[in-house]
This record gives sequence, C-alpha cells and structure tokens, in this order.
Amino acid sequence: MPTNTEKAAFTKRLEFALRRSPESVQGATELALRFNLRHQGNAISPQTAHKWLTGRAIPTNDKLATIAKWLNVDQHWLHYGPAPTKSTPDAKDVAAKNAKKLPPELINLAAKIQELPPHRRYLVEELVEQLQQEIR
Repeated sequence: MPTNTEKAAFTKRLEFALRRSPESVQGATELALRFNLRHQGNAISPQTAHKWLTGRAIPTNDKLATIAKWLNVDQHWLHYGPAPTKSTPDAKDVAAKNAKKLPPELINLAAKIQELPPHRRYLVEELVEQLQQEIR
C-alpha cells in the first residue's frame, strides 16, 4: 500500500505531466472526463480523479498505463518517479576520461545537466528527444 509521501509525489508528477500536455485540464471533473474518453476499462468518477489530484490515491496499473500514454510520459516515472541510477559512471566521470576528445562547452553542458534534480533532467531528455525527432 502506498504511503502518503508516495501518493503526494505521484500527484506532483501527474500535475507536472498535465501542465506540459497540450490539452488544458482544469480540475477533477475534467480529468475524469478526458481520462474516461481514453480508458478501455471501467470509467472513473470525478471523486476518484480528485483523490489522484489531492494525493489520497494512486491509480491502478491499467489506469496508470492510460494516463501515461495520454500524457506521453513513462509509466514507471509517473508511478514511482525517476528510475534509480545505474551503476554506470556518471557524466562527470565520462567527461573527465574523454576530456581531450570533447569540446569544453560540451563538458560544461553535461556537468550542468548532471547537477539538475531528476525531474529537470527528465525534461532536458524529453526536449532533446523531441528536437531529434524534428531533425529526422
């Protein structure tokens, strides 16, 4: 069973994803309506959406999948937050080893991105991916 802290963190991620969505969603009733248009399973009530928005509940996995697809975010990130860091060298270590190969501007940029909190690094990653898709 999720803790209150986990529920509150989910709410922040949901609100963040809703804010960056091209669709403007105002309140629990509208969230429930837009969710129900997309979800193949049982519909939710505005009260359920309100619980999601106030940190009193986290949706089930099938509902998380619908929200993640709708808002174009990773389901794991939406539910749990950023994935745990792997035991690979961080950007500073890689940059230090390749310092002679990389321009100083790139090293500085990588260091700045590494210092960002996880949710901000996620934004940078999303932005870079979108820019790459435009180039292709």
